[in-house]
Amino acid sequence: MNHPSLSRVLTAKDTLALAFGAMIGWGWVVLTGDWITMAGSLGAILAFGIGGLMVTLIGLTYAELASAMPEVGGEHAYSYRALGAGASFICTWAIVLGYVSVVAFEAVALPAVIEYLLPGFKKIQLWDVGGERVYLSWVLVGSMGAATMTWLNIRGVRASALLQQTVTACILGCGVMLLLGAANAGAPSNMEPLFSTGSKGVLMVLIMTPFMFVGFDVIPQAAAELNIPHKQIGRLLLASVLLAVIWYVAMISGVAFVLPNQQLTDSNLPTAEAMQVAFDSTIAGDLLIIVGIGGIITSWNAFLIGGSRAVYAMALAKMLPDFLTKLHPVYKTPVNAILMIGTVSFFAPLFGKNAMTWLVNAGGLGIVLAYALVAISFLVLRKREPDMPRPFKVPQGSIVGLTAVALSVGMCALYLPGSPAALLWPYEWALILLWSGAGLALYIKYVKRK
Repeated sequence: MNHPSLSRVLTAKDTLALAFGAMIGWGWVVLTGDWITMAGSLGAILAFGIGGLMVTLIGLTYAELASAMPEVGGEHAYSYRALGAGASFICTWAIVLGYVSVVAFEAVALPAVIEYLLPGFKKIQLWDVGGERVYLSWVLVGSMGAATMTWLNIRGVRASALLQQTVTACILGCGVMLLLGAANAGAPSNMEPLFSTGSKGVLMVLIMTPFMFVGFDVIPQAAAELNIPHKQIGRLLLASVLLAVIWYVAMISGVAFVLPNQQLTDSNLPTAEAMQVAFDSTIAGDLLIIVGIGGIITSWNAFLIGGSRAVYAMALAKMLPDFLTKLHPVYKTPVNAILMIGTVSFFAPLFGKNAMTWLVNAGGLGIVLAYALVAISFLVLRKREPDMPRPFKVPQGSIVGLTAVALSVGMCALYLPGSPAALLWPYEWALILLWSGAGLALYIKYVKRK
């Protein structure tokens, strides 16, 4: 499944920035207030702690498999070798849903940021979607951003990685500023209530965590382009997961420590307001938003890379149309696969701001389903191929693998009808059903018949 035409140009710094930058993205700016409101400050921290534990265990299975099979497509390669073509199709198609959801989310998030910076930005109403008005100016900004990011990714993975390093460093610096300001201007009493709606609130935040943590798996997707020792792939992947867990817990704590509950509820963008209060400066709040735009770029960039490589790997395996295997003659990037995912993000802003929440939840289900299948693949290969070279080998592999399977399957159940955090009908389920229907048609045409 490896493809010799892909260029191995990514260094260790590129790899860590790619994964960590993908995971922190823009969600910490726009959604932190929602998490605290839904679950309480400690409830939100607990939800991210539980989600972080699941993703850390899943990350361990990925770390071993990525170092053992550094092939383009990541999940596709592992599940194909362990479980066969059918399970591999389901696994990869599910994770592509997650990637496409993130890329589309960023195309919707970008105009949401501009709206905060320029309150009179919305012009020329088009229609309503889910009770939210959609404006032409809003759509144009998101779609132009999608076109720009798609163009950048076609230009080559090295240029994308350099952008990723620079912007991720700026985001880290701004996050540290927020924490320092919170420590100086905040108060423990602001964190009340610790739990706002009991276990339901924790579960509602918990189902959003896979979407927030997805990104470490961009490393195995781009494994064929990494110019580092195989053992280091696993270490960098695990390091990116642990850094992301620390980041989200720290940001939730910082915002809750600064803003009292009522101010948190009334704010349109609590993270930016927390920065403003912490430094008693509107400039500080605007700075966080500008840096937050960088988070949109890092996440957008990484998932265009990861999603396009997953689609490219499926096409190489004859599971998708052959035209998706085309590489750019100059930049050696999977140009048609990038264009496919970029096109989805180009049209995402047409569905308005509410689409952000729908994409988070629908994409999250695809992500945890893929995680479950990777963890199962990890266990199968441990038993079936015990002598397979594993440059990064997980201690207590059976325990780690079984726990990862149990947690990811349990997380899948939270999205289903009957759960307090079930997906919303019709919008979120419509996304799932449309994606599943498209996958079934492609499976019948390209996999089952062969």
